[in-house]
Amino acid sequence: MIDLHTHSTASDGTLTPAELVVAAAVAGLDVVALTDHDTTAGWVPAAAAVPPGLTLVPGAELSCRWFGADPPIPLHLLAYLFDPAEPALAAALAEVRRARELRAARMVDLLRADGIDVTVDEVHGYAAGGTVGRPHVAQALVRRGLAGSVAEAFAPHLLGERYRVPKKDLDVFAALALVRGAGGVAVFAHPKASRRGRIVPDPLIVELAAAGLFGLEADHDDHSPAERAHVRALAADLGLVVTGSSDFHGANKTVRLGAHTTDPGAYARIMAAASGYAPLDERQDLG
Repeated sequence: MIDLHTHSTASDGTLTPAELVVAAAVAGLDVVALTDHDTTAGWVPAAAAVPPGLTLVPGAELSCRWFGADPPIPLHLLAYLFDPAEPALAAALAEVRRARELRAARMVDLLRADGIDVTVDEVHGYAAGGTVGRPHVAQALVRRGLAGSVAEAFAPHLLGERYRVPKKDLDVFAALALVRGAGGVAVFAHPKASRRGRIVPDPLIVELAAAGLFGLEADHDDHSPAERAHVRALAADLGLVVTGSSDFHGANKTVRLGAHTTDPGAYARIMAAASGYAPLDERQDLG
């Protein structure tokens, strides 16, 4: 069982990287990818805790945007096995994380202006040193009884619209080039998940494939059966690999580890194409 999309406390999950790899083994996974948002901070602690029988694929989920639409459309690239020390990619991710911090501070300002006593320090505390995001602001709202859960805090009258601040993302073509330049492999995360909002048109995916996109994530909780079928057909037409993943966030979402998985053949193609890092098992570490 291969799950190529999970999150830890290094971004917006609720399990630490070490807890995540242990939970992956308990769930019966053979391979798990750690793909926290715009950071590799979880790689070292996850690698140190990999239990016997589990392979860890270090990765990240990159916050991107396609600027060919008005307004631009946000999208995510799952980047696997890239060199985290490659200067250009490392600098770009650092800039995105800094922009996330500024965005969180702005949301806190908006909340405080309406008499909601949230602090930046509290939000950063929920992030536990990882990438700051709206789920961490949401936790502050849950603590104050303004929402019953992180998901409820994303309602339009809260972080869904009223207190939402746009975040700075990478141009998707620039991000793809950075991942490839760092020896990594890029897969488009949940590309047709219309329930999340606007989706990009097929011609953009054709352009991304020509620029080096390696795969499309088809089996995902936010894809309808029709959307999954569409992604598979598009991948077949373009010669891209198809992946399936849980997008696990711990208690922040109801989906379980291994809810969707990737075919071993697709996984083998991804591993063969990557040159920035190799998968890790219990006999290895990132040192």
